[in-house]
Amino acid sequence: MGSRRTVRSLAVAGALAVLAGLGYALWWRRNPTPCPYSQRRWVDLPRPILTRSSVRDVLDPRPGERILEIGPGTGYYTGTVARAIGPAGTLHAVDVQPEMVEHLQAQMRERGDRNVEPIVGDARALPYPDDSFDAAYLVLVLGEIPDRERALAELHRVLKPGGRLVVGELLPDPHFVRAGTLRRRAEGQGLQFDERVGTRVGYVGSISVPT
Repeated sequence: MGSRRTVRSLAVAGALAVLAGLGYALWWRRNPTPCPYSQRRWVDLPRPILTRSSVRDVLDPRPGERILEIGPGTGYYTGTVARAIGPAGTLHAVDVQPEMVEHLQAQMRERGDRNVEPIVGDARALPYPDDSFDAAYLVLVLGEIPDRERALAELHRVLKPGGRLVVGELLPDPHFVRAGTLRRRAEGQGLQFDERVGTRVGYVGSISVPT
């Protein structure tokens, strides 16, 4: 009898845990926020489809360019892009969380990537003048921004005419932005959606600023 009660209790506890997890995921979906620094181990896990090389290939970073990364976190893609633009280029990495910025600064110093400038900032009000960058990218970040249209408008503003914007999305991210939604929002801000590389569950979107 006692063992049956134990099994029932464990089953109930498990069901409650699942419901709590689903409830939190739903809340997180409806209340976009970045992954907290305390959970940073999750942002360093391997990313199928959104590999470092796939993002780099679509972004096409070139030596000497000035590039903007939104939401670098711990720098999963930062080093790859920094090395592609070389010492003559500059990669500005903007994150809303001071702890992430401090982590990234330490990591870039350790790796010797001296052309990276991590700063604390909000994608909805970027601290740069118009036409500042040749290209920009954000991976698993757009859906975490409460006002995505404003963020896209800001990216349009700071990119040069002909500039490139890359957006990466991957399920099961609760903030996943579908390619069709991204296209509508980008075009609504005067950007041009060029192509999607990947599948329905994960893709890299290539966007450009009209000349």
